[in-house]
Amino acid sequence: MNSSKPYIIRALHEWISDNNCTPLVLVSAQHPDVQIPAGIEEDGKVVLNVSYGATKNLELADEGILFDARFSGVSQNLFIPIESVMAIYARENGQGMMFGENDKEDEQPTNPPKGSKPVPTNKKENKKSADKSFLKVVK
Repeated sequence: MNSSKPYIIRALHEWISDNNCTPLVLVSAQHPDVQIPAGIEEDGKVVLNVSYGATKNLELADEGILFDARFSGVSQNLFIPIESVMAIYARENGQGMMFGENDKEDEQPTNPPKGSKPVPTNKKENKKSADKSFLKVVK
């Protein structure tokens, strides 16, 4: 499955904006694909205002966050890869979400969990399990 992180970032950005708050993202500036102006990071991290008022051409894509912003009066084009986003939260109250370092693309497990039943592979077994309903009518 695709990573849920870009979807969560978009949803939280919308929620924060709809509540008249300022969405901020905490970004790891050490990610190799991060494109930010030199010298704005501190301790390898940077907090960026990604509100509609502070950005131009804001795009919250699956690959990353793209936008134009002004730094010291100079317009800059920024690209923040989704993998480098460590948190998104509201400036006014701190509400939002931090992401763990292991929030990579969701992967399918290679081995089924213990105690799980194998998936039927032939049509006869599929029909047999489809006939058995686990729902009961309660009156």
